[in-house]
Amino acid sequence: MSTTCPCGSQSPYEQCCGRWHHGAQRLQAPDAQALMRSRYSAFVLDLHDYLLETWHPTTRPATLEHNPPDVKWLGLEIKKFSRQDNDHATVEFVARHKLAGRAIRMHEISRFIRQNEKWLYVDGEFVNKQKAKQGA
Repeated sequence: MSTTCPCGSQSPYEQCCGRWHHGAQRLQAPDAQALMRSRYSAFVLDLHDYLLETWHPTTRPATLEHNPPDVKWLGLEIKKFSRQDNDHATVEFVARHKLAGRAIRMHEISRFIRQNEKWLYVDGEFVNKQKAKQGA
């Protein structure tokens, strides 16, 4: 029995982000968007080793906190995927979850770099909802 992938692809987890998390294709996401989806799924599933291994060493934290017991992940929406060149890309996304019944929305533009044939998350900039409305 397979479960649907947390990233929202509607594909079975094993055929989607699971292949980047475990097994022969581990850490081999083909592009920054696939890595972003797999990192969201890793956050949902508390796969800290994967998250740290796909984080660029210059910005990677020493440790990560586990999900609180009352967190409920609600979904991921990829808003935009842009490749600047063969080794640099950005992904704009919105991730939603509830914590202790309170809805939280994280809107970020993340930067990715490809090193040694592997995509890595570098950092991100939060999108300020108010600024976005003013600039429109």
